[in-house]
Amino acid sequence: MIARLSGLVRGLSPRRALRTPLALGFGLGLAACGGSLGTPDNVLVIAWNIDSINTFDPARSSDIVSNEVVANLCDTLVIPDPADATRLLPGLAERWEQSDDRRRLTFHLRPDLRFADGRLATAEDLAWSIRRNLQLNMAGANALREYGFRLEDAEQRIRAVDERTLVLELDRPYPQSVIMQAIGAHRLSSLLDRQTLLAHQQDGDLGNRWLGRNSACVGPYRLREWNAGEVAVLERNPGHWREARLERVILRHVAESATQRLLLERGDVDVARNLNAEDLGALEGNPQVRIEAVERPQIYFLDINNDHPILGNAKVRLALRYLFDYQALADSVMRYNGVPRASFVPLGSFGALDAEQGQPFRLDLDKARQLLAEAGHGDGFELRLLYGTPLYSAPIAQHLQHNAAQLGIKLSLERMTNGQLFTRIFANQFELSLHSLDSNIPDAHGMASRLVFNPDPTPRKATGAMPTVFASYYSAEANREVEAALLEPDEAKRIERYQRLQRQQMQEGPFAYLFQLNQVAALHQRLLDWRWNGSRTYYADVDKRAQGTGGDQ
Repeated sequence: MIARLSGLVRGLSPRRALRTPLALGFGLGLAACGGSLGTPDNVLVIAWNIDSINTFDPARSSDIVSNEVVANLCDTLVIPDPADATRLLPGLAERWEQSDDRRRLTFHLRPDLRFADGRLATAEDLAWSIRRNLQLNMAGANALREYGFRLEDAEQRIRAVDERTLVLELDRPYPQSVIMQAIGAHRLSSLLDRQTLLAHQQDGDLGNRWLGRNSACVGPYRLREWNAGEVAVLERNPGHWREARLERVILRHVAESATQRLLLERGDVDVARNLNAEDLGALEGNPQVRIEAVERPQIYFLDINNDHPILGNAKVRLALRYLFDYQALADSVMRYNGVPRASFVPLGSFGALDAEQGQPFRLDLDKARQLLAEAGHGDGFELRLLYGTPLYSAPIAQHLQHNAAQLGIKLSLERMTNGQLFTRIFANQFELSLHSLDSNIPDAHGMASRLVFNPDPTPRKATGAMPTVFASYYSAEANREVEAALLEPDEAKRIERYQRLQRQQMQEGPFAYLFQLNQVAALHQRLLDWRWNGSRTYYADVDKRAQGTGGDQ
């Protein structure tokens, strides 16, 4: 970058921020006063809160923002279809097959895979890249271990047969649809530049620290510039097998919704990603802007500590589900943000109940009062509810507090940062909490493996990012159902198993699921072919109308 974006938003009111002189380099000039010059025809400019980014290493990336950026820097073996995330398209691999016993996957790579400097990439580079996840033991390792891969035998089970053929040996006969989504479409299958990473490694970290400010993989873009909390600049990778349509992507850190809205209205950005309901509503009548939303495989829920002497009772947990006016919340604070959903499986996932079957609950204080009386707690009790920083969390917490009070339940509310919230949850230091979880695959197993399954009956003994562990929920019967559904070879029977499990969990499960979250963006009308789904956003497909040809201010 020629110029920095220091002070763009932080500490400034929205209007003062817009008066700050800006220069984004690479020919992207924005007016300091008066009308906007608009964004260049060959650059995509996104206003987004990107302060969660702390790495560009696919093996470490775990937050939503970092995952989206990494997916546009690094190709995976297969790529979810933008129109249907359950359908997979060729990525690094041009074709693949699974053995008859479902224990071996063979991938045949494209012949034209090149790193940013033009060197050809090989299947051995890819095998090294996948095994590297296990060596680093970060986020990517968890996804591999869930499907039986271990560092001890990784070289035998993740191997290159020749320069263009990769083989994965599986420990169990997983359905191809599951393993292809969980590994083939996951960032853990990114093809990294082994030579460059080993040249920059420190203390045997395989280049992990270097990837905190750089990228090194086969993908449509490469990282040109990164200034934490300010801007990330992605530049088109020459010689990539599917050339990106725009030369650069600039992600500007803009935390305030009002500032994002004003920048978009002026034409100083092409996309605004963190708008609240008020600003989205204000933009609805603007002919220069369109609003697009897509359902994420992400569920917002009431996390309930099942180790608590009162909350361990399934009837108490069921009563809590009747304390929410789901439609009223959907029409107000959750407008744009999500749709009511009581099932742990997001809509759009394999095995999900439909919208009606997946939300049988409504506000019913009499029903909740009856259930509490049957559980022996009709006189009420006291609990503490923790929640984080999403704009809708506070009003939902207050909504629950108000309704619970009518049944003699006294809820104390405590707001904290998301980091503080998850520290408390991971340590089992909570009674109730509001937060969300997203599935890594568009299949019911993606959520069942974490929201139903718990491998160890000893409270909090099992490891892994499992809310069931943190909430001390264990059901041997539910575990058996999760395992049986995963390995069921007949797709129709798999669906039946998952739908039966969803109905059972809505009545007896450990959590109260509230909403499936949306991903919402406001786009300038110059923007063409903005393509996304619950899994990815596809920067390489985006194009723009030239200024002066319609759609610009």
